[in-house]
Amino acid sequence: MDDTDFRDPDALLARAGVGGNPDRDQHFLVDDRVLDRVPTYATEIDADLGHVLEIGAGTGALTDRLLAVAGHVTAVERDPDLAAFLREEFAAEIDAGRLTVLEGDALAVELPEFTASISNLPYGISSEITFRLLPHGVPLVLMFQREFAERMAADPGTEEYGRLSVTAGHYADIEVVEPVPEAAFRPPPAVESAIVRTTPREPAYEVPSDEVFMDLVKAIFTQRRKTMRNAIRNTGHISGLDDPDAVVDAAAEDLMSKRAGDVTPAEFAKLAQLAVEVGDP
Repeated sequence: MDDTDFRDPDALLARAGVGGNPDRDQHFLVDDRVLDRVPTYATEIDADLGHVLEIGAGTGALTDRLLAVAGHVTAVERDPDLAAFLREEFAAEIDAGRLTVLEGDALAVELPEFTASISNLPYGISSEITFRLLPHGVPLVLMFQREFAERMAADPGTEEYGRLSVTAGHYADIEVVEPVPEAAFRPPPAVESAIVRTTPREPAYEVPSDEVFMDLVKAIFTQRRKTMRNAIRNTGHISGLDDPDAVVDAAAEDLMSKRAGDVTPAEFAKLAQLAVEVGDP
């Protein structure tokens, strides 16, 4: 479909009678070139686009482009006025059974089964919504603050590497596929943005359970400046370990001398297994 067939994002804003509200985390993506590229990050990996979930549909500029490549789109929008606008603007697509507008908070509504999510996320809920989507095991193409995106994709030993890197990477390969300048939005946010693509896959290690693994990673990164030995001992109230000393004693000495930012996901997985065996979580 040629881009001239798409609704103009500025015209959508005008018809909706909105200009965006930073206080409500509303920054509308209006750059046609960026909007056109967003769905391609899913099509180029042959993602199943039978049912695409869009979080934070706004006035529908991205929705319009998703409808060109998806079998069905469910657009989630928490603003009642914008949800009403979407139902009016896309009435033909709704009547044809190709679009569902779901009004409500994406963290609270019951999400449908979906095969991919392509979304310009409200940045205030980036972390919470990402970890609601990742366990579904489907491809995601999501817009984030650039700093958040880079932390999500960071490798061990880098300054950006942290809890977010480990937990996101547990579910998928993470790529920052495009930086997006402030001028691409209306109103412009105070930070640069970036598009992230996640490709689901099984981790290259085994964990006793996602819960034990995630709790341990969360606990240790609260004390990322300390050695692993001290971080484990100091955070039993977060990790749920009744006997953190037993985990320290059972772990390899070189691992206990590291700091969290240098510990690989596979090493965290080994610690999680030790936590079950001797730490009594």
